[in-house]
Amino acid sequence: MIVGDYLLPRDTKIQEFSYPTFLNLSIYINLPILFVLVLFVTGVFSEDLSLWLKAGDVFGSFLPTDFVRVNSSLNLLDKISLVIQTSLLIGALGTVPGHELTHRVASKFDMFIGNWLLAFSCDCTFAIEHVYGHHKNACFPEDPASAAREENIYPFISKAIFNEHRDGWRIEKNRLEKVGKRSLSVHNRMIIGYLRSLIMAALVFVVSGWGGVLCFMICALNAKIFLEAINYIEHYGLVREKGKRMHMRHSWNSNHFLSSIYLCNVTRHSDHHRLARLKFWELNPCPEDAPMTPYGYLSMLYLSLIFPFLYRKVMSKRLLDWDLNYANTEERKLVNLE
Repeated sequence: MIVGDYLLPRDTKIQEFSYPTFLNLSIYINLPILFVLVLFVTGVFSEDLSLWLKAGDVFGSFLPTDFVRVNSSLNLLDKISLVIQTSLLIGALGTVPGHELTHRVASKFDMFIGNWLLAFSCDCTFAIEHVYGHHKNACFPEDPASAAREENIYPFISKAIFNEHRDGWRIEKNRLEKVGKRSLSVHNRMIIGYLRSLIMAALVFVVSGWGGVLCFMICALNAKIFLEAINYIEHYGLVREKGKRMHMRHSWNSNHFLSSIYLCNVTRHSDHHRLARLKFWELNPCPEDAPMTPYGYLSMLYLSLIFPFLYRKVMSKRLLDWDLNYANTEERKLVNLE
């Protein structure tokens, strides 16, 4: 994916599709895929091999795989690799499609699938704070998902996780008060979201025991960390004048081909903030109106997490270009005050 993003031409066209239903299906199908994946991976950490024995009975007739032998052959490095890859897949198959679907607030079915996809990363607040908070406050100091210039990514991640959950509770409390309902009730979407993740953990426990639950929680936490790293990248160092609407210039955009395909065009972040109700295939790549990341999303993710000092050095050049060619007079003043 990293090599493909580097070598392939940029994706700068809006494709037209005759049957967009199939594009929605490509998102919906992630829920059962992710469910099976998580049960299989957590089964590796089970105290017994019951899951693998059952899998062998079910799949043995048409898959030439001895699941018990595979499981018993895995060493510590294999298991660590499985956890990391599963965390990335929870992000790619869960968080990214969940983000797309929970913006479709008028569709109960899309919201249902989207919220369950977010349950795999224990991130119910993303469907609330991101939709009703971040899209209003992006590039303001009070936005938990907007990183300041030279801000270290790891304090940012821990602060963002805490503040997003805090803001999610505040948003739900205010919403329920307006309709005359108690915040601590089954009407609270934060509570419902926590229950979804608890149900997932309970299913993992039934199949894989406490070892599986520990694996699931580590994968969920890692997936949340990856999400916050992407949040860090998407608005890093950008500022906005109070009282002014979002423009293309207030998000880092990316038109790297493979990242766009695999991540449902979440890479076209500038147009997403311009009009959040657009479906992912409708987003404009805005190659001339938005500031661009130097590399694809996966490259930027690894760069920010593994080499944060190098990430800040690379982005300092992009921020200088933003100051000179994108920012207005008031935004330049904000930058100088920071």
